[in-house]
Amino acid sequence: MNTDQSPPGERKMTSIFERFLSLWVVLCIIVGILLGKAAPGIARYLDSLAISVNGAPVVSIPIAICLFFMMYPIMVKIDFGEVIKAGKSGKPVFLTLFINWAIKPFTMYAIATFFLGTLFYNFIGPDAVDLVKMPFGLDLPVGASHGAGTVVLVDGIKMLEVPLWRSYLAGCILLGVAPCTAMVLVWGFLSKGNDGLTLVMVAINSLTMLVLYGVLGGVLLGVGRLPVPWQALLLSIGIYVALPLVAGYFSRKWIIATNGEAWFKEKFLHVLTPVTIIALLITLVLLFSFKGEVIVSNPLTILWIAIPLFIQTILIFSLGYGLARLLKLRYEDAAPAAMIGASNHFEVAIATSTMLFGLSSGAALATVVGVLIEVPLMLMLVKICLDTQGWFSNAR
Repeated sequence: MNTDQSPPGERKMTSIFERFLSLWVVLCIIVGILLGKAAPGIARYLDSLAISVNGAPVVSIPIAICLFFMMYPIMVKIDFGEVIKAGKSGKPVFLTLFINWAIKPFTMYAIATFFLGTLFYNFIGPDAVDLVKMPFGLDLPVGASHGAGTVVLVDGIKMLEVPLWRSYLAGCILLGVAPCTAMVLVWGFLSKGNDGLTLVMVAINSLTMLVLYGVLGGVLLGVGRLPVPWQALLLSIGIYVALPLVAGYFSRKWIIATNGEAWFKEKFLHVLTPVTIIALLITLVLLFSFKGEVIVSNPLTILWIAIPLFIQTILIFSLGYGLARLLKLRYEDAAPAAMIGASNHFEVAIATSTMLFGLSSGAALATVVGVLIEVPLMLMLVKICLDTQGWFSNAR
């Protein structure tokens, strides 16, 4: 796969941001939390700058800008004429589909149920309840039971009162059935993976989500067929993936035609290299500032939800990475194949939880926790990949 850059094993981490990435991540998380606590008005204003679908915030404009600058340097390096060839690499594509849809949703359900419904049950509170929206099309009298909930009247509106841990479980499930289709390009790049193949897997998983997201989510949530937020799904993919993809493709052609391929590789790409990392760090500050008040106000709640999400991510990554080795994949194919299953499409999960259960529901909070742990955790997995390249016989 030709991506017009150094071979995967020779992609050097040269900038100060790359060489001390772990330190920068910790500092950005701290700065973000402090900013959210010290200036909650600014954080709330930035968080409110979003494109909404049916009342649910789907695309955060500040985050979208940062993601564009994360994605563009990756997209512009890819030789798109070779992407189709990368799609013929059947093993990594099959592996990611198998992990994402045959394994991941069910392990998420099992792990979250065990921790939230058993191990942390008393910590969350046996009597703790959550008020969520009534399911679409359901009209039951007050006092009626529906699943694990009871219909109650709140300010003249019928709501469903459910055990709080089940609401958290619902949010975890929504994360489990939404494999990442954007940020995985960043994780694949940082782990020195095959950018072209990662792009192919992103495209295939995006299409697969349109079919399986609603079915699996509905089954695991016990609500039959889960309403699929088509607009939210397509909008987030369009802004987070398609926009930088198109910009990268056309700007690459224009720059090479204008200044030559040598200038593109030696000058333009050299200047562009730190942009992805800087945008990633700014994203961290924004994410943690948006939820700074929530983190400080509910540290234990965040912890109870984060633990099963953490274990799920490690499990799915380990399974994908281990199977990639058994299948004798090249390292640069194995790393993104494992990453795409481990990470989540949290924008769609947040939008769905808000549409189904309400913005203030425990389910929505659980999806937000998924956002908070995603970047630090995935960066840890990137480091693991880089440290274990020697496991693969073709490592260079």
